[in-house]
Amino acid sequence: MIPVGFLEFGIKDFLETLIIALVLYYLYRWIRGTFAVQAGIGLVFIILINVLVSALGLTTINFILRGILDVGVLAVFIIFQPEIRKLLYRLGQNTNLDRLFVRSNSDTLIDEVIEAVKNLARTKTGALIVFARSSSLQDLVDVGVKLDAEVNTELLETIFNKDTPLHDGAVIIRNNRIVAASCYLPISQNPNISSVFGTRHRAAVGVSETNNVFVIVVSEETGRISVARNGSLNSGLTIQKLRAEMKRVLGEEGMGEKDMNFTSPEGALQ
Repeated sequence: MIPVGFLEFGIKDFLETLIIALVLYYLYRWIRGTFAVQAGIGLVFIILINVLVSALGLTTINFILRGILDVGVLAVFIIFQPEIRKLLYRLGQNTNLDRLFVRSNSDTLIDEVIEAVKNLARTKTGALIVFARSSSLQDLVDVGVKLDAEVNTELLETIFNKDTPLHDGAVIIRNNRIVAASCYLPISQNPNISSVFGTRHRAAVGVSETNNVFVIVVSEETGRISVARNGSLNSGLTIQKLRAEMKRVLGEEGMGEKDMNFTSPEGALQ
């Protein structure tokens, strides 16, 4: 034990302090940039007011504030429901035991997708392509138009053609096959997404916030190519840069969180 003032600080205390610090750090990373930060500040403000009111002996106000704090636990679950759901999704995903992709023939898949994205960007045809784990996004697949097709340039271009009924929505690719089209993705509520990005980009960020996926977006307005991963958006990629990112994610290195930490050069996410 090491005396610190009138306290004795031992190895056990050090470990507890370290664990608490790590929990607080990751909690901050978890809620950073979301509505939860402002809500958390509001709850802390109410607690501080209650302490001050108690010290001043204002019994009526103290009674009201205590009533509010008595339902604080329930309020936390209601207010932080999107963030709690996101955390549970992440905890439920084991990227070490369940590999994200069947990576055989990944070079062929990349070539086909790259050629399609290049043509779609040139013609300013909006597109949303999601690469998913072998066991994920089944709820989105079920409400989309189910397919079971090899990934090829012509099919992707046909799906996203404005004159076809499947163009509105996302294509989901699993196990190197197109499993569904016209899938509607959850829209991100992140306030830090730049206003220059529309629904398609917010959907790409939204599905990547709660699922370990890799998403390619082609803007219908500008033809700009973007990618989303782990709730972040990287916009304005060249074809060469997109190919490099796809090889890193879909190729031999797999798709661990350390592989891609996107930040948008356009300031889409802060």
